Amino acid sequence: MRQVNIHEAKTTLSQLVEAALAGEQVVIARAGKPAVQLVPYRQPGRKRTLGALKGRMRIAEDFDAPLPDEIISAFLGKAAP
Repeated sequence: MRQVNIHEAKTTLSQLVEAALAGEQVVIARAGKPAVQLVPYRQPGRKRTLGALKGRMRIAEDFDAPLPDEIISAFLGKAAP
């Protein structure tokens, strides 16, 4: 981790940016106390749209019905009854 005071950060900003882009943790301090951390910018992900799959999916009527005994036995590692 590299910690620099604000004055030093002003004069070496380009090098600090390169260090942060290379994966180094860069902290800028004020009067010796950590104030901010310099991190690489990440492009935000695609915005999600609620209801985008409306009408494209179907849930079966028996979706939450109990499983058959042979499937439960298989999950428990037992032989089927």
